[in-house]
Amino acid sequence: MIKRGVLGGLLAVLLVGVVGVGAWFTRVVDNLGGNGLIDGGIRAILSDSDVAREPFYVLLLGTDGRPGEEVYRSDSIILARIDPTEKSASLISIPRDTMVVYNGETMKINATHAVNGPQGVVEAVNDLCFNGEQKISHYAEINFEGMEDLIDAVGGIDLEATEEVDDPEHLDIKIEKGFQHMDGATALTYARCRYTYADGDFTRMRHQRQVLSALAKKILNDLDPATIMGTVEELSKVVITTLGVQDIVSVANAMRGMDVENDMYVANVPSYADETTNVNGVSYVFVYEDKLAEMMQRLDAGENPEGPQTMGEDTSGASTAGDIMTDSSSETDGEGVE
Repeated sequence: MIKRGVLGGLLAVLLVGVVGVGAWFTRVVDNLGGNGLIDGGIRAILSDSDVAREPFYVLLLGTDGRPGEEVYRSDSIILARIDPTEKSASLISIPRDTMVVYNGETMKINATHAVNGPQGVVEAVNDLCFNGEQKISHYAEINFEGMEDLIDAVGGIDLEATEEVDDPEHLDIKIEKGFQHMDGATALTYARCRYTYADGDFTRMRHQRQVLSALAKKILNDLDPATIMGTVEELSKVVITTLGVQDIVSVANAMRGMDVENDMYVANVPSYADETTNVNGVSYVFVYEDKLAEMMQRLDAGENPEGPQTMGEDTSGASTAGDIMTDSSSETDGEGVE
């Protein structure tokens, strides 16, 4: 009777544990899927890939969506190539004002999210970067508040602010140049500032790549592996993605220990904006299509994409995350800079 009692107690504890894990898994899966936002429409246009064993592309979006809103625009767009076998990655920023033709209508690329949700922006980026071929395997988006919460959840990030942030008209936090530890609110402010810079959104995109690089370094090198499940749950509260729980854990484990400063390439799409890119009263960013095609060939081959860090097509500047995180001279003027 004692043995049966002990065995029954152990089985009860095990059952409670299984139920608890099942509830956790269901909760996280529902969160990651945006409680229905990620549907069959977007999954049908994504490329199949074994994310833990082969290179793949994921489209990363920062949105201006607020809780309860169903229609909103993508504020930042980054095409990332992740190679878990080589522990390397590339981040390619796409200016949100890039002119595209979507469903027969000319618009800014960030408007495609408002037109057709995640599916719209994935289709637009596939058209722009891969001539319509379906190469993007996954999609992930996070809003402003979510990015702030995520950075706080991992204990903040360390980076060198290569430009000062001082824009009291639009932002509440002032940031001095130099190396510093940033909490979520400070990092988000750094990633959003653009009005005080000569090349506006191009400097902001570089700051966004800095923040993402610092966040990747923190997650892949500084966090305790035993806390990864807790990190995934925190991630699920602020990120909507097609990546499943097992995918996220597998990629994180495969990329753990990555030398982010040297093995993460960063750039933006070769592009420009001036008086010639104003069409019917709308200011667009135009892409150097031949230069983009060359850059995408290098990117697809797992090589340094050699893209610019600011407006234009000059590729003589910084190339890695380490370069742009420590060198403010990456603001080299390229062709097309006003």
